[in-house]
Amino acid sequence: MALLDCWAEAATELAGPDKDVVAAALAPLLNAFRLAIRTTGTRRKTSGRPRATRRAVPAAIDRVADIFLALDTDSGEILDANPAAGAALGVARDALIGVAFNAFVPTDTQGPWWTALDTIAEGQDNHVFLASMRDREGRPIRLEASATRYLRTDRTIALILARPATKVETLVEALVESRTIDSL
Repeated sequence: MALLDCWAEAATELAGPDKDVVAAALAPLLNAFRLAIRTTGTRRKTSGRPRATRRAVPAAIDRVADIFLALDTDSGEILDANPAAGAALGVARDALIGVAFNAFVPTDTQGPWWTALDTIAEGQDNHVFLASMRDREGRPIRLEASATRYLRTDRTIALILARPATKVETLVEALVESRTIDSL
């Protein structure tokens, strides 16, 4: 449940002024998921309603407009992605699976990504950062991102939730412009 709560908190934080709308939209799905966990026995059912309920969180991730990536912290391999990630990068979602994330990150801007992965691998539960990617056509994408730690028995996974950094870019551009005007 802690991972689910961290993911929901990261999603609402990244939503900025729309965080209440995102929280309200996710609440029924999260409640259904919690109920399914509480009411499902130790033996996993293979059919019927509980199975559909267990799919609530993946369905929510697939419907979120923000980019979601699950990355192996050691290799940087993309283990999972949502359709929004595929759309932002200009490739099919399934084409992302198994590819190193840095295939979409210019070499000179990989620092924040590796820092986030290292931070998660070293035990920190979450890390917020600004990052860059590029789509299939080479167009730059500036992102506000958060990485959340998820432990598997054989590896540590970074769950990345990211959205275009439009607010940050607008503020930086305004600051640069004001400094340019002040220097004249």
